[in-house]
Amino acid sequence: MRKILSRLAATVFCFCLLAGAAQAASPAHQALERVITNVLNLIKDPAYANPATRAAQRAKIEKEARAIFDFGEFSQRTVGARWRTFTPTQQRDFSEAFANLLIPTYVNKIDGYNGEQVLYLGEVSSSDGSKVEIRTEVALKDGRKIPVFYRMLNKGGKWWVYDVLVENLSLVKNYRTQFQDILTTGTPDQLIERINAKAREVRAQKG
Repeated sequence: MRKILSRLAATVFCFCLLAGAAQAASPAHQALERVITNVLNLIKDPAYANPATRAAQRAKIEKEARAIFDFGEFSQRTVGARWRTFTPTQQRDFSEAFANLLIPTYVNKIDGYNGEQVLYLGEVSSSDGSKVEIRTEVALKDGRKIPVFYRMLNKGGKWWVYDVLVENLSLVKNYRTQFQDILTTGTPDQLIERINAKAREVRAQKG
């Protein structure tokens, strides 16, 4: 009986070790969680609710987003094959304009965060391990729980977000059709101006 109990204890111990290893956060998860924690702390800071200091808080949030969001990749995937027809200057200007639109759009979606811990639901990796989708859920003040999934890829050993799904709606896909319609009759410069105008409108929604 003693031997059986000893073997059982050893089995349970090994199982616990394996379970702990399976739950260990991946490098992509760690990088993302660090930024999400910083962003949500900035949102729940009283300075964010104060009109006099909100701009400064938004600037800090933007800095955090730029540390992990690959806006060049966002832009290329959204424009699609027509990206190759943009000049290097247009690609740079488009990426910057798109960043100015995506950051406030993303922040406005989670603006009602109520301070509860973000729940990490798990992640799904590509077969070669170069991409991963990390699934989270954010609790809002009104009781709703918003699923937010982050699609990330590894570039040079650093993990970057290249798309965000908010309530199962991909930011990339959401804008792709709109942008392609504009490019059908317009120029890249006209599209860039439209994005800048939309970014100003989105930013104005939250002051």
